[in-house]
Amino acid sequence: MSERVQPFPFYTISGGSYERGVQYGTLARDRVKKSIEIYGGALDAFGLSAAAYARLVGDFAKKVAEFDEQYLEEMRGIAKGAEVDLNDVVLINARTEIVAMARAETGAKDPDELDDGCTGAIILPEATKSGNLIHGQNWDWRSECAETGVVLRVVRDDGPDFLTFVEAGGLARSGFNAAGISITANYLECDRDYTQIGVPLGLIRRKVLEQEHFAIATKVVATTPKSCSNNIMIASKAGFGIDFECAPDEAFPILPDQTGKIVHANHWVSPVALGKIRETGIPFVPESYYRDWRVARLLGEAKDGVDRAALKRALGDDFLTPYSVCRPPRGGGAGNITATVATVIMEPAIGVLEIAPLPALGMEFTSYTISDHVERPGDCGTPMAPKSIED
Repeated sequence: MSERVQPFPFYTISGGSYERGVQYGTLARDRVKKSIEIYGGALDAFGLSAAAYARLVGDFAKKVAEFDEQYLEEMRGIAKGAEVDLNDVVLINARTEIVAMARAETGAKDPDELDDGCTGAIILPEATKSGNLIHGQNWDWRSECAETGVVLRVVRDDGPDFLTFVEAGGLARSGFNAAGISITANYLECDRDYTQIGVPLGLIRRKVLEQEHFAIATKVVATTPKSCSNNIMIASKAGFGIDFECAPDEAFPILPDQTGKIVHANHWVSPVALGKIRETGIPFVPESYYRDWRVARLLGEAKDGVDRAALKRALGDDFLTPYSVCRPPRGGGAGNITATVATVIMEPAIGVLEIAPLPALGMEFTSYTISDHVERPGDCGTPMAPKSIED
C-alpha cells in the first residue's frame, strides 16, 4: 500500500440480482479476490479440509437461499464477474460465522482479537447543528481490508436505491438507503453464540437497506435468527434511532439517552440482556469499556450541536492509544495486523456518506452520494465519482 492511503473505489450497479452481481464482480474483481485470499487463508491456517469447507459453506448457502433466493443469485453473478467460485463468494458474505465455526471445528487457537471491534454513534436531530440525524462508526478489523473495501451505489427497480460500504464481494455492511434508513453494526459475544445456523449478519444488514419503512427494518433486525451475537444500530432521517444488542435468538433494544444520542462499543449494556446472557467477548476487546465513554464525552463537548466534523473528531480520538477509539495498525492474533480500517459518517437526509480509510494514519475523508443531484455541505471531503460497467 502506498504512503497515502487511497480512497475506497465507488461503483454503481443496477438491473436484476444476477446482472448487478456480474457488474459488481467485474468492477471489483481484484478486490473480491483479495477478500477471498484473506478469509480463505484464515481457513487454510486452521487446517480446515476441503470437504469440511464445502460442507460449512453449503450450510450457509442453504440458509441464504431460504432467507432470500435473490441474494444467492447475486452471489452467482459476483462469482461470474470476478471469475471466482461461488463458494468463495458465500464465504465473504458469511465470513464471521464460517471462520468462527471452522475455528471451533478444527480446534484452532482463538486469536488475541476477534471480529469488528467497532464504536458506533447515532445523534438525533435535536442534538445536531444541522437539524438532521447523523450516524457513524469506526470499523476495527484487519488492516489489509483497507485494500478490499468498496462503496456500492445500488440502483434498484424493486425498492429504494442504497449506498453501502462493504468488503468486496459482500452484499452490504454499513450504509443508508433512499428512504433515509441507515445502519451500522459491530461485534458482541455471548454464551448463546453458534448454537444454531442463522442468517449471515451481512445479509441482515442488506435486508435493512432494502426497506422503505423504518418499522420493517426494525423487524428485520429484531426477529431474524442469527448464528452469533451482533450489535446493530439503525436510524431514520425522520429523526429516530435504535440500537439492538442481538443474541442469536433474541434482541435487546437501547433507545437514545436524554441528550438525543446513542453510543455503543463492544460490550453488552442492556440491563435486560445482562440478566439473561453471559458476556464472553471482553477478553478480546477490553478497551470497549472506555471507548464508548470517550465518544459520548467528546460529543457532549459540542455545545452548539453535533455536526459531522464533531463526530469525526470523536471517532478519531487517540486516548490510550493504541487501544483507542481510533486504532492505529498494531499486532493482533495469529500474526494479523489490526487497525481502524475506516471511519464512516452518514447524514442520510442529504444523501451523503463520508469515509476515511485507515484514519489513524491521517483522517482524509472522501464523500460518496446516493444521487448525482445532492446538496454538498462545505465540510464534505473530496467527492468521488462512481464507476459503472460502461466506464
